[in-house]
Amino acid sequence: MIVSAYQPYFAPFAGFFSKAARSDIVVLMDSVQFPRGTTWLTRNRFKNDRGALWMTIPVWQKGLGFQKINEVRICHEGRWAKKHLESLRTAYANAPFFEEHLTFIEEIFSDIPEKLVDLNLNIIRYLMKHLELPAKVILLSELDIDAKEPRLSMEVCKKLGASHFLAQSSAKKYLDKTAFQEAGIAPQFFNPRYPVYPQLWGTFVTNLSAFDLLFNCGPKAQNILKKA
Repeated sequence: MIVSAYQPYFAPFAGFFSKAARSDIVVLMDSVQFPRGTTWLTRNRFKNDRGALWMTIPVWQKGLGFQKINEVRICHEGRWAKKHLESLRTAYANAPFFEEHLTFIEEIFSDIPEKLVDLNLNIIRYLMKHLELPAKVILLSELDIDAKEPRLSMEVCKKLGASHFLAQSSAKKYLDKTAFQEAGIAPQFFNPRYPVYPQLWGTFVTNLSAFDLLFNCGPKAQNILKKA
């Protein structure tokens, strides 16, 4: 059984799902520390007529000290949700499959949960469903594991009975390879290739939210992802 792990990013990029496509279980690391500064947990890129379109989910941080990811609350003040929705409608109005997903997009920006992790998890589950990825999604907070890296990933694998742990090559220097070997778990490393596919608005922009792939390619998105 192959296990992989990711933080629960906002509207993740295609590489997130490329790894999920090669996994039996994807563990979302929701109970680790929320990073300081800019993070893919609260923002991602889409595409409009000017190129990359950044979207950020505002969250409460000031004066709250170190928070775990699953403790971070969304700031509901202001009109950012309406602006994001209108930006997506404008950017993707002519995308072949945008209308099929518009109801969900309207829902996530009109019924915003209190916590960031709940918003991101809703989006991740939706994308995995429509990319037809069968991997099971589990939250780290559900596993009752008291450990930190470089042993955390290994303890996750032990808890789930994994035979292999799939990670990007860049993670090699952070993992305790000896601990994995002693536990009988084989680390596997790969470098995701970002798929190239038909896009709106001229020159292709890589590494966008997987929504861009889904809006433009619909049912073909899964095969495009796997070929990458």
